[in-house]
Amino acid sequence: MRKDPVSDRWVIIAQDRALRPGAGKKVVAQKSNDAHCPFEPGMEEETPGSRLVYEKDGRWTLRVVDNKYPALTVHEPFIQKTRGVYVSSQGYGYHEVVIESPEHEEKIWSMKPQKLGEIITAYIQRSIEISCDKDIKYIQIFKNYGRQAGATIDHPHSQIVATPTVPVSTSYELKGAERYYNDNKKCVFCDILAQEESEGERIIFQNAGFIAFEPFASRFPYETWIMPRTHADSFLCLRDDASGVQNLSYALKGSFELLYRLLGDFPFNLVLHTSPFCSETQRYYHWYFEIIPRLYNLAGFEWGTGYNINSVPPEKAAYELKSIK
Repeated sequence: MRKDPVSDRWVIIAQDRALRPGAGKKVVAQKSNDAHCPFEPGMEEETPGSRLVYEKDGRWTLRVVDNKYPALTVHEPFIQKTRGVYVSSQGYGYHEVVIESPEHEEKIWSMKPQKLGEIITAYIQRSIEISCDKDIKYIQIFKNYGRQAGATIDHPHSQIVATPTVPVSTSYELKGAERYYNDNKKCVFCDILAQEESEGERIIFQNAGFIAFEPFASRFPYETWIMPRTHADSFLCLRDDASGVQNLSYALKGSFELLYRLLGDFPFNLVLHTSPFCSETQRYYHWYFEIIPRLYNLAGFEWGTGYNINSVPPEKAAYELKSIK
């Protein structure tokens, strides 16, 4: 058993679980099998109006649109109501889709770093614009790939959801990071990076700006964190940092290439961890991206206890990924 130094969450590393019948099969991302794609060039009228468009040679290369089936909208103001023990509000917030490319079959591991840099820049631009809404406290950027990971459209896209409250999982991370800082007067994430560099066995990619590694208390096989070397609590630190965007694009490219070469066309979630808006987390929090391969479904034990069972130790995962270079 291993404990995450940020959240204090325990995970169980159990290699023998990989020997179960059927457990060793490769998991291939399931496609939608829908011949009609609303994100194709020429189908722009099938999506809500664009909030952001990048173009080259008269063609769009990236579009950001409102989600046609949003989880949250800005149509009604955010007003909390209390009735006895229950608190509720209107479903206020933003839900946008980043249509990453006009090419339907393009995958994140086949994208050029320049394309990934364009996507990162769109994330930054929309986050800055949404942050002007004072009712918004947090922005979650994520990418689902494969039906096992929640994707319903195959065309390359990611999503931005902005909420008026801070998510519980983010609050846990913030509290854990603050507790570590109060005890040690240092950032726990910076200490994690220092130890990963010192030990070396879990790092799979690094450049001048970022380190990608398999975390010590990985919840999932081949879970990967991509973390900036320089301490910063917010992803928006990249807003005026062209070299930072470039280094991040190469780190994403390098990490996904290795994962693809080992796992094949695997389903995954890509999730951004960043600080809430207007927060006092600069001293102790450290933003990062997390890649979660969706190679198995959580079962009763995980849901009942909160303990994840990981059948691939992160040291083994890193060795396998580095061995295919």
